[in-house]
Amino acid sequence: MDLKIFLSWSCVSFFLLRAAHGDMSYSFPEEMKRGSVIGNIAKDLGLQTGALSTRRARIDTEESDKRYCDINLAQGELIVAERIDREGLCGRKASCILKQELVLENPLELHRITLHIQDINDNSPEFNEKMISLEIQESSVKGARFAIDEAHDADVGQNAVQQYSLEKNDNFILAANGNTVELVLDKEIDRENQKEINLLLTAIDGGSPRRSGTVIIHVTVLDANDNAPVFSQLVLNCGSSCGGTVTQTHI
Repeated sequence: MDLKIFLSWSCVSFFLLRAAHGDMSYSFPEEMKRGSVIGNIAKDLGLQTGALSTRRARIDTEESDKRYCDINLAQGELIVAERIDREGLCGRKASCILKQELVLENPLELHRITLHIQDINDNSPEFNEKMISLEIQESSVKGARFAIDEAHDADVGQNAVQQYSLEKNDNFILAANGNTVELVLDKEIDRENQKEINLLLTAIDGGSPRRSGTVIIHVTVLDANDNAPVFSQLVLNCGSSCGGTVTQTHI
């Protein structure tokens, strides 16, 4: 390789390495309005407010990331440029991070910006079905358990589902442990007295304010062979035409 070319590339590489600076990190909640202030870049870089405009500062994205933030050059502030939906970007990941890049010209400086998107309680717990149907034998004994599909919440951490409650009723109580939700038979049921039972189950998250979601549990009580046939007698007096009294027996 020609010595001049080698030296030239070496100088360029050295310059770019010197131009690249450390990361800048900001943490803020999702769903902030466009134009909301994330932080003051000029202050964080130790620059005068007008320096960002003079040096033609701009925000670039890394890879295919959308440009979610911009710069208010007059104030030297990093602001929200687009709606940021944490669930849409990161799903149920515990950590949601976006990478942006600050470019300063004259002289050239590059700063990576790490955006930590905090979850807010903007989703309510939801059950998979509008109604949960159960068929339970009336012969089921006290303490019998029946699994219920859990509720889901698009939020994470404390903003996700934290507890369940069951509307007070005569027959069932609730047992919930983590992702396991069960109806527990507390008092035996009798189909002859009640063929169907409707229960209201509520899932509650831990956000502030708290959000909740409900589902109806429709219980159909199935018959068991717990009753013996009963006879009733009907006595008819037909007089002399049938030779006396006739007894008809019905089941």
